[in-house]
Amino acid sequence: MQYHIIPVTGFMQNCTLIWCDETKAAAIVDPGGEAPRLIREIEQRGLKLEKILLTHGHFDHVGATADVAEHFNVPVVGPQKEDAFWIEGLTQQSQMFGVEPCRAFTPDQWLEDGDKVTAILSWMCCTALVIRRVMWCLWISRTN
Repeated sequence: MQYHIIPVTGFMQNCTLIWCDETKAAAIVDPGGEAPRLIREIEQRGLKLEKILLTHGHFDHVGATADVAEHFNVPVVGPQKEDAFWIEGLTQQSQMFGVEPCRAFTPDQWLEDGDKVTAILSWMCCTALVIRRVMWCLWISRTN
């Protein structure tokens, strides 16, 4: 398993790309902005993006979600339903903060407190090391 942290936007928010060495199946965590750059990174690495994972709805964590999801035709998982307010206001927020325009979207799956994202492990080598590493990557993104 590999991961690559990609700081995005002027806020330098950590977007994390996670993938399996063998299958090239990938997920991206918190694509906060710069969709063309993220798309290029995924394609240059020859990865097969399977989902987008969101830790919360702030624009610097979800700003490129609509564009990346549309480009790769992948589901969006998370954040919590309580963050719908932030996602619905993405266009206004991006204008307010002077960043690239962000489109609102509706996640394919809202996450609730205590939910575990296990589907990501179904296409990766399921060892304790991988599980710890995936959780670490998600935690790193969440602490931003």
